[in-house]
Amino acid sequence: MSLVADLETVVGPERVITEPLRLHLYGKDAGLLRGNPTVVVLPESTDEIVGIMHVARRHDLPVVPRGAGTGLASGAIATEPAIMVAATRIRRILDIDPVGRTAWVEPGVVNVDLSRATRPYGLHFAPDPASQTASTIGGNVATGAGGPHCLAEGTTTGHVLAVELVTGDGDVVTLGSEAPDPPGLDLRAVAVGSEGTLGIVTKVLVRLLPNPPAVRTLLAGFDRIEHAASAVGDIIAAGVVPAALEMMDHLMTVAVENFIHADLPTEADGVLIAEVAGHPAAVDADLDVVRRIIEANGATHLRVAADERERATLWKGRKSAFGAITQMAPDYYLQDTAVPRTRLAEVVADVYEIARRHGLAMMNIFHAGDGNLHPLVAFDASEPGRLDTVKQAVDEIVERCVAADGALSGEHGIGLEKRDLMHLVFDDVSLDAQARIKEAFDPEGRCNPGKVLPLDARKPELGSKVPS
Repeated sequence: MSLVADLETVVGPERVITEPLRLHLYGKDAGLLRGNPTVVVLPESTDEIVGIMHVARRHDLPVVPRGAGTGLASGAIATEPAIMVAATRIRRILDIDPVGRTAWVEPGVVNVDLSRATRPYGLHFAPDPASQTASTIGGNVATGAGGPHCLAEGTTTGHVLAVELVTGDGDVVTLGSEAPDPPGLDLRAVAVGSEGTLGIVTKVLVRLLPNPPAVRTLLAGFDRIEHAASAVGDIIAAGVVPAALEMMDHLMTVAVENFIHADLPTEADGVLIAEVAGHPAAVDADLDVVRRIIEANGATHLRVAADERERATLWKGRKSAFGAITQMAPDYYLQDTAVPRTRLAEVVADVYEIARRHGLAMMNIFHAGDGNLHPLVAFDASEPGRLDTVKQAVDEIVERCVAADGALSGEHGIGLEKRDLMHLVFDDVSLDAQARIKEAFDPEGRCNPGKVLPLDARKPELGSKVPS
């Protein structure tokens, strides 16, 4: 039986995509690189994914899982002939437990829709990436995508209690549980951030948090972006952990203001959005501390959102940033890395120096509270050699961040984009250990091959050093 016919017996002909134009649309995510899937399948259940895995084994083809395609590290593209499994139709909210503050959901549930569904219970799902109106819970789990409000509420790993996973062999396993501290190895945490290399996630048990009774949002402008970065460190050092601390530089602020008209201080070199949440009395006290620290760091513009409408407008501006930059150039390259807060000001200065040296228009937006940088280069890829220059500069930025005791990624994942930079952080023994974990879940290397780990990560000669 042909591959297509075999897949059609699992999901039906209407959910198997073979037309060249439609395959082209699935050829890339929001990153720069492009792949070429052999066929795209749209399952609607765990059983169908199991069936697809069995078909993949019979035809000896890899499987590439895909969500909404908003990933920025080229982690959901087919770099070789492969079956692409798009999970966007597996999108039910299966159960909400308002007492236990948990929910079982399927991977295709759109991030913001989960918080909308839990709002009547006074609860929300904390991770809120900028793409949350399109990105899915499965994508959150795959890359560890968090967003602004993970500063106080914790990163994605802390909000995923369990996952159901279909392995490359077609087995269905559940990692984690509803118990707060289950015994044994924490394989749930291994699955979060694994980017589809261990299997395809088909269900997720998420933690829900209560909505805060009071929220205040402050906007500040500075004549030097380094002063905004210093204010971030001073706020945390003072013992206040805001719900969010977000920064934008001058060019990004101008682009966002032209796009959303939120009355941002476009003359500022750096803009800081600080949000505090909790009991009203505590919020007022924290806001006063934040305000005094921001003023002490030389803020030239400061205002507190007067009401929920103004607050929503400020956040709409922040989360529209990546759409706003399309005014600046036909293409952009968005990087994602992280540094300690105490090194943020110096690294920001180095980022601009790298951009100037390469003659690039660099814009910056940060989850500044946890040191997560998103340097963004606006450029025209049709200019000969321009893309190569951009990639060289961005790799230099990543290397600078790692040298400052930083991480390769704060939330976008490694994918294909930063796979070959993993050696900057991990030695041969560590990479080999990670490759062995993948082998345990996916012994035939069928699940999203070529992503995250360098192709030479497995070191057979280290067998005596790393137990199997």
